[in-house]
Amino acid sequence: MLKHFWRIGCGLLLLLLSLRPEPLAAQPSSIREGILGAWTFVSVVSERDDGVTAQPFGADPKGIIVFTPSGHFSLFQSRAEIPRLAANDRARASAEEAQAVVGSSIAYFGTYTVNEAERTLSLRIEASTFANVADANPQRRIITALSADELMFTNPRTPSGVTLRTAWRRASPP
Repeated sequence: MLKHFWRIGCGLLLLLLSLRPEPLAAQPSSIREGILGAWTFVSVVSERDDGVTAQPFGADPKGIIVFTPSGHFSLFQSRAEIPRLAANDRARASAEEAQAVVGSSIAYFGTYTVNEAERTLSLRIEASTFANVADANPQRRIITALSADELMFTNPRTPSGVTLRTAWRRASPP
């Protein structure tokens, strides 16, 4: 009789586990392990101290962030459409064209560390298309969501004084 209850109990446990929306393996064991790889840019919302919000890269932004196991990262973010340059030579962009490109995109790379207890990333930016953030103090990102397919973090204070809430989706294999 005990064997019968044991089998039923094990069978029910297996059934319940199979009904989970995500497989057990999909849950990262740590933030550091969970963020590794490539993520595509989904959205970013900026918020000023007065509560005004905006989408600095528009409703359909483009971009990628990559985290390596060795502690390096690279990021590119832009609006869906960046203006083409009339001269077809980036070194000969007009002032207006250059302003439009700079206002529509950012790229940077460097190294990162993770504080598991605080759920934060510390980014040391080595170089950027916005040079003001390179070689400065590490920038902090607060992880607000992490699953096998979704990464969300907040930049609590940018150099321009806004808070950014950024969403990423795991990049599909090529």
